[in-house]
Amino acid sequence: MLQPKKTKYRRQQKGRMKGNAQRGNQLAFGSFGIKSMDTVWLTGQQIEAARIAVTRYMQRQGQVWIRVFPDKPITKKPAEVRMGKGKGSPEGFVAPITPGRIIIEVDGVPYAVAKEALRLGAQKLPIITKFVVRRDYDLTDQNL
Repeated sequence: MLQPKKTKYRRQQKGRMKGNAQRGNQLAFGSFGIKSMDTVWLTGQQIEAARIAVTRYMQRQGQVWIRVFPDKPITKKPAEVRMGKGKGSPEGFVAPITPGRIIIEVDGVPYAVAKEALRLGAQKLPIITKFVVRRDYDLTDQNL
């Protein structure tokens, strides 16, 4: 499961996620990727499930980059506890995702394989995503 080795503070405030992604919104490593269209907190388990789905379909060919990392601690109080008495204990980590953020990138496989692999990976995520292709990628040599 993805989580930081060490954090400066055990607990963090919720914060707000308004607007679109200002960074991490362009393909940087691969030729294909999936881009978020929603605002959500992605857990380490969800990201890992998507990664496994993508690599399984690609049969370990090509290369996969995960562009998000869950480093925000989320706390939860036990069930049926009265209000007050401080903040709950840390339960896990999430990655805040805003619209436009690239989540997974892929390279080294044909267009059709990448599209299907990323579609399977996107099914594991609780958000609407969009398949994106690098601007200078040549689709004419692929048999679509």
